[in-house]
Amino acid sequence: MMTHFIQKGNVEATELDGEWIILNTDQYTITKLNGVGGHCWSLLNEMQTVDTLTKSLVEEYKAVQNKEQIKQDVEEFLSNLTECGLIENVNRL
Repeated sequence: MMTHFIQKGNVEATELDGEWIILNTDQYTITKLNGVGGHCWSLLNEMQTVDTLTKSLVEEYKAVQNKEQIKQDVEEFLSNLTECGLIENVNRL
């Protein structure tokens, strides 16, 4: 079973000077993301997995030698976004 992640519908997002501001309209919280987080956020408007996000970051930033570290960072990032109520995870076969 593979876990997929996607943005929740209760958020508004905007990019300002290379950073992303995410407003959770249910909890009235604001989350700020850097450019790398914003790249992942923009992909999360469709279902993504840890592996698809990792692959995209490796390709975007040409960081092939750091793939395992990037994967760990993506897992932590997704965990934080889930905790903030910005994304949801869906288990799929």
